[in-house]
Amino acid sequence: MRRGGAEFGIAFLDVICCGFGAVVLLLVILARAGTVEIPDPREQAAEAHVEEEEVRRRLREAESQQAVAADRLARLQSELAALRSRGGASRVVVDAIAEREGELAMARQQLSEEMKRLLGADTKRRDDAVAGIPVDSEYVIFVIDTSGSMAEFAWPLVLEKFEEILDIYPNLKGVQVMNDMGIYMFSGYRGRWIPDTPGRRRAIINRLRSWRPFSNSSPVEGIEQAISTFYARDRRISIYVFGDEFTGRSIQEVVNQVDRFNARDRSGARRVRIHAVGFPVQFGPGGHSPVSGIRFALLMRELTYRNGGTFVALTRHR
Repeated sequence: MRRGGAEFGIAFLDVICCGFGAVVLLLVILARAGTVEIPDPREQAAEAHVEEEEVRRRLREAESQQAVAADRLARLQSELAALRSRGGASRVVVDAIAEREGELAMARQQLSEEMKRLLGADTKRRDDAVAGIPVDSEYVIFVIDTSGSMAEFAWPLVLEKFEEILDIYPNLKGVQVMNDMGIYMFSGYRGRWIPDTPGRRRAIINRLRSWRPFSNSSPVEGIEQAISTFYARDRRISIYVFGDEFTGRSIQEVVNQVDRFNARDRSGARRVRIHAVGFPVQFGPGGHSPVSGIRFALLMRELTYRNGGTFVALTRHR
């Protein structure tokens, strides 16, 4: 019995020791666990809300940028469709870029017998003055756009090019000046040629400095007035159109009308040459509609091509 009591006492001590060890181990675990911070649910919710608002802000910015891009694309597509409806859209775009960069190739033509008679057989052409425009006419008509855009942004250059063109015609039989609507510079010479004298040339240039009759920014009326009034089979006439835009409805209608007025002779040549000088006003800071500038370029290239002339696209308007 004594032996059994001793064994019981030892077993009891083992149990006590194990229990004490377990308590110590549990205290150690709880002590370490106490160092871990448990997140506050309210703080987590606040942070999630901030992140959500930031994502929403970025989404709104992206949608706004997308809307702007879509609007611009729609406008460009509308302009392209309008140009395509008038025919030759790709050529218009290429021509417009070339005009703005000053890369248009100027037509080169040989001296005709009439040019030799006017300037002398040994006279060399002064292509550098007006970029290759042929000088083979005895009569010259200027049709000048007097709209606000031209008057405000291009008039000094208009005067410069006007004088350059006159200078290459030393012996004209007659000259005339009207605006793009067919309004004459000198009403006293309405329907008649102005005699070409040094005094008359000075008077025309001086009047041109401040000449501002009403204009609708379309050269059609002036071209038709010039051809219908002054066309004659025994006259060699050149028309010079100065402008920056065409606001009319149809380019093809104008081409067809000019074809009727400026009929071909028996040799197939037209009796009136049509030249044009384009001023890039609509592509500069003061421009309102680059499309109208492109339409002017398209109209003038077609008219000058069909009527034996040259279209000169300037790279500056001052």
